[in-house]
Amino acid sequence: MQIIAYLIPVSLFLGGLGLGAFFWALRSHQFEDPEGDSRRILNDDWDEHPKP
Repeated sequence: MQIIAYLIPVSLFLGGLGLGAFFWALRSHQFEDPEGDSRRILNDDWDEHPKP
């Protein structure tokens, strides 16, 4: 039963770490164009210079 005393803070820390990574990804614009890359890879009109 004492293991719960260790597991709860560890799980809260890992949850906070995941939440921090999610907000970091949001702020660094990782989700700007989720469909664009998947469509560009299948498109024959792909150019050598990706759009900025």
